[in-house]
Amino acid sequence: MKYYIAPSFLDKLSVHITKNYLDLPGVKVPLILGVHGRKGEGKTFQCELVYQRMGIETVHISAGELESPDAGDSSRLVRLRYREAAELVKVRGKMCILMINDLDAGAGRFDSGTQYTVNTQLVNATLMNIADNPTNVQLPGSYDSTPLPRIPIIVTGNDFSTLYAPLIRDGRMEKFYWNPTREDKIGIVNGIFAPDGLQPNEIVRLVDRFSTQAVDFYGAVRARLYDEQVRKYIHEVGIDRVSASVVNSATGKPTFAKPYISLARLIEFGDALQQEQKTVENNRLVDEYNLRLRK
Repeated sequence: MKYYIAPSFLDKLSVHITKNYLDLPGVKVPLILGVHGRKGEGKTFQCELVYQRMGIETVHISAGELESPDAGDSSRLVRLRYREAAELVKVRGKMCILMINDLDAGAGRFDSGTQYTVNTQLVNATLMNIADNPTNVQLPGSYDSTPLPRIPIIVTGNDFSTLYAPLIRDGRMEKFYWNPTREDKIGIVNGIFAPDGLQPNEIVRLVDRFSTQAVDFYGAVRARLYDEQVRKYIHEVGIDRVSASVVNSATGKPTFAKPYISLARLIEFGDALQQEQKTVENNRLVDEYNLRLRK
């Protein structure tokens, strides 16, 4: 299956990564590229498609790894993964990047109620230090005088204003706000439904019908198509036997035929998902809970 890569996304990442591997005299190239935008627009997936297209090796860090019960562990992990990426460049002879997903969730501060830990401070400081000295990244307790290859760092997030301001300044981080255009969405959604035989005009009508929704909404709509078959399977085998028939079956997991797909059905499921979103937004039970706590 061939997925769509937005031209603006491909251009931004390819230029940033390539610049970091070139010797440009008198030019200070930011080491970090921050890809930010609203939730569910496929930032990470578009990044992965670009890496695949360019044949780039990737070393990953998730936001959940940026906190630890032991102070200093998270910053050491960042340095370790950076050095792993540098080693891949030397061993495999190809570009490599360090990617940190959802950096704002792991190292950002959203309000006064968000705990700002020693690890959070050290992660910010470590990324700043690496951005300033990308060829001299040491592990605590050891020193290696051999310069490392410069490794571009790509970070994703929703709101970079929650991050430590000196980290995101222009000399260290280049920012790219990902806000897919209508054409981008049509291309991406066409990739999602490529195996299903929808006509191009039906893809356009589906995107326009839910024009305010993020990209992952359309993937959720497609997943709903299988609910009926799964529900029928549960009734056939019995709800008390589902676990054994799916996890520990001698015949393997059940298979399902491709469901009937039409624009009308997709719109029906899309309307249901949209209504669920509105219900969550209207209830806002967390506001009521926090209000009681303040009292």
